[in-house]
Amino acid sequence: MTFDEFPFNEAIKDGLRAMNFEQPTPVQEHTIPVILAHKDVISCAQTGTGKTAAFLLPLLHNLLTDNHAENKINAIIMAPTRELAQQIDQQMEGFSYFVPISSVAVYGGNDSKAWDVQKNGLTKGADVVIATPGRLLSHINLHKIDFSGVKYLILDEADRMLDMGFFDDIMRIVKHLPADRQTVMFSATMPPKIRELAKTILISPEEIKIAISRPPDSIMQAAYICYESQKLPIIKELFSTKEPNKVIIFAGKKQKVRELALILKRNGLKAEAMHSDLEQHERDHVMHEFRNGHINILVATDIVARGIDIDDITLIINYEVPRDVEDYVHRIGRTARAEAEGMAITLVSQEEQFRFKHIEDFLEKTIYKIPVSPEIGETPAYDPKPPRGKSTNPRFKNRSRNNNNKGAYPRLKNKQHNNNNKQHSRQKHAD
Repeated sequence: MTFDEFPFNEAIKDGLRAMNFEQPTPVQEHTIPVILAHKDVISCAQTGTGKTAAFLLPLLHNLLTDNHAENKINAIIMAPTRELAQQIDQQMEGFSYFVPISSVAVYGGNDSKAWDVQKNGLTKGADVVIATPGRLLSHINLHKIDFSGVKYLILDEADRMLDMGFFDDIMRIVKHLPADRQTVMFSATMPPKIRELAKTILISPEEIKIAISRPPDSIMQAAYICYESQKLPIIKELFSTKEPNKVIIFAGKKQKVRELALILKRNGLKAEAMHSDLEQHERDHVMHEFRNGHINILVATDIVARGIDIDDITLIINYEVPRDVEDYVHRIGRTARAEAEGMAITLVSQEEQFRFKHIEDFLEKTIYKIPVSPEIGETPAYDPKPPRGKSTNPRFKNRSRNNNNKGAYPRLKNKQHNNNNKQHSRQKHAD
């Protein structure tokens, strides 16, 4: 199937051709017709499957072909983070290049000038509002905003919004909207709280499920089995003989991100931290420096795993084993993009072995374990067992791309082992 087969307005097709969009991804193929039919939708699809285009393209078509109020807000798109809101806004700008549709992005962390731009867009009636819940509520509390023309409400990464405590904010915003509207919800997982939200704000929704994708074979996955105290020496050794290039190190907590970035900088490496405590201008500066190669290592929380596209990441390091499979897939999916190759390394302490085994079970493969250098010391055996006092069914849930591996970046030594793994790995559909 190609995008030309959708009954899109010609101006939208012109935009797709200009952006070299030819074939839809599975989530786009299944979701676009339902949205075009003005039905409520709940679509279960993870980040990186092309879901932004899955809702923007039919939204633009419907706005062009339906009767809608002039000088009023016609659609609201809500996202959990400013980074994701920025990404949606950028794609909106691309898809609507030939289309007379106005939009405004409403998110925090910026200056008073940006606040005024947001206020004008909301009060004067931009066609599409792309917002984080908290910032939108701030404007609602301070300004008189007319939502009577809203015909479309889209919630992106709804599960993440609920994880971040936005349920009440979402419901407060929904109360300002007309009941007669189309509501579309995207979520990577379908836990009870998401079903509760869907039951509350959607009407007879059509449910679309896209299977959780395995990482592509172009990502070489490996791990170090080590003690917690050996993680930092392993990272230092990795970069002792070769300067890193476009590397992301993921850690679970902001404090750990700050500590790692500081230690790496003290060791002469061009590293910076990326986390939610940074002001927006600081985050924009760090990402600009990283994209331009002035920073070689980005130490980050999972905020970078979702919503930021950088195509030439060579190496991903999980300093800690992610707590669920979905986050693992999101993290390592930052490399080997655009048909390139990449590498992902996970540092696995004794306490994390059981979680790592669940990742291997989900991938249906054994991830190669790189021997730790004797200079670093003896390491624990890989013997994944549930933590003491825990059941064998822990609360670890399966929720739901150019790299030269020379010098200090370890190779997967057994080529046959690598090929065998590939036979068991499933191809992830490209975004």
